[in-house]
Amino acid sequence: MKNFLFVWLRIFKYKWLSNCKRIEGYPSVFHPVLINGKGKVIFGKNVQIGVINSPYYYSHYSYIEARHENSLIEIGNNVSINNAFSVVSFSKISIADDVLIGVNCSILDNDGHQLSPENRKSEPISEHVLIGKNVFIGNNVTILKGVEIGKNSVIANGAVVTSSVPENVLVAGVPAKIIKQL
Repeated sequence: MKNFLFVWLRIFKYKWLSNCKRIEGYPSVFHPVLINGKGKVIFGKNVQIGVINSPYYYSHYSYIEARHENSLIEIGNNVSINNAFSVVSFSKISIADDVLIGVNCSILDNDGHQLSPENRKSEPISEHVLIGKNVFIGNNVTILKGVEIGKNSVIANGAVVTSSVPENVLVAGVPAKIIKQL
């Protein structure tokens, strides 16, 4: 009971600290989530954020940010997201139905900052990210701008996905490469 109360208070605190006003849908939240930005965040039916008895349950939170007014994050139906998840959209990130996302995963549709020193403080370049239906994303995965992941594919633990992935494959590595067909 004591553990439940501690986590519930953290969940409430992060909900109170969130500043995004354009949220549709109601995920089941078992882990603190901070939702920020001027954009829109859409949750489908049966979305779960956080997993009890999984790493980072007591110590971290998940972060969702639709940075600009035209930014959009769409999370489909029956999506399960583990602890310490972060997604930051300057344009659009879509996660289709039936996706599983492991611990400590990051999805970004932008570079954060430009490489050239004189442009580092200007708006970064962004490109849409699309995660297809029934994709399984392992732990500690980073998915970068412009990536499309085809349905039924698996992204192995620790992968950094820098380019699009076809349907029904296993990818692994830094940068992620196709390991085998499923």
